[in-house]
Amino acid sequence: MTTKAIAYLCSEYPAISHTFIYREIESLRKAGMIVHTASIHKPTNLSMMTSAEQLEAEHTMMVLSQSISSIIGAHLHCILKKPAGYLRMTAGALKLLTKGPKSPVKALAYFAEAGILLQWLHRLGITHIHEHFANPTAIVAMLMKTYGGISYSLSVHGPDIFYRVDSAMLEEKIKEAAFVRCISHYCLSQIMRISEPAKWHKLHIVRCGVNPDLYTVRTEPHNAIPNILCVGRLVPAKGQQILLEASILLKKRGIKFHLTFVGDGPDKNALEQFAVSSSLSGSVTFTGALGQDKVHSYYDNADLFVLASFAEGVPVVLMEAMAKEIPVISTRITGIPELIEHDHDGLLATPGDREDLALQIRKLLDNPDLRRELGQAGRKKVSSLYNQHINNQKMVNLFHMESQTS
Repeated sequence: MTTKAIAYLCSEYPAISHTFIYREIESLRKAGMIVHTASIHKPTNLSMMTSAEQLEAEHTMMVLSQSISSIIGAHLHCILKKPAGYLRMTAGALKLLTKGPKSPVKALAYFAEAGILLQWLHRLGITHIHEHFANPTAIVAMLMKTYGGISYSLSVHGPDIFYRVDSAMLEEKIKEAAFVRCISHYCLSQIMRISEPAKWHKLHIVRCGVNPDLYTVRTEPHNAIPNILCVGRLVPAKGQQILLEASILLKKRGIKFHLTFVGDGPDKNALEQFAVSSSLSGSVTFTGALGQDKVHSYYDNADLFVLASFAEGVPVVLMEAMAKEIPVISTRITGIPELIEHDHDGLLATPGDREDLALQIRKLLDNPDLRRELGQAGRKKVSSLYNQHINNQKMVNLFHMESQTS
């Protein structure tokens, strides 16, 4: 099987909150793929990332870091190489004034970015690019396909993209893609909802995953006061406010615990203020954003892991905790019940219900045997269905299939 080089395109890469993309790319490379990377924006919090991620950033094409002269040069290259293709791409960008973003500024930005990336791909001899999340960078990929000689594929996570199907041009992105990787059955169903049955053959379920050899079983921490861990961006969709409200109920009932939030985001100040005003400050710690090497120590010290989300795809942090045999609690939304079977390999609470969340947390705090049982079952689930290397081999197969049909 001849190895064909491909490119990965992200809005921000590497990103501290999307380490799984970096690990996915590394796994593909270990499987024999040649993968070049491009990022629209320069990564933030790069100093907090591992040395390997920092090195990856050095070898990643940073689109918006290009000079004006480089942008003009890239577009001149595209004009000279394929004038008709450049006209088609221009027409495609003009259509963005009346559909999708409907913004002259965004249309011009996507057009400029497409020219930069086309020159980069031509220099590397790459004809296929893969985009994560189906966000605006996928519009850039569509414009490149319009130019000609470039195909693209998508990884769709959801659920945010499913709330703005028209403005995100999701139906068009799927229609033009060589294939679409769906991370869950829920994700698949939402894409089937907006696409023609004749296009369903392009849809493939390839779950995200973790490396069980990297996320090994942690030693039982034996904390005098149980430590509850929540890892994720501090944003409304993650439900951290409900977790704090459930913690108030636990404290009123005399339950001892310490809750640690690892992550940063726009809700950080409000959550910290709420914890102080609710007399939880002594029982809650906010670490801010941390690199993956430091997050491991917080996993190792956790008695249980809680993610009270309102909207998610299938959170990789849950997989990481489960791989370490940490018992997990999350909510019955979107693709999470595909990862967690209630009372078998974790617990599920009703989303937005602080009483039910407090009940599930207390159930685990009161029962060490149940914590151990669910933790062991959780690792088995991740090792079999959410194993990064096994699942990424499916991506390798899809890329090779694409190269044979293009």
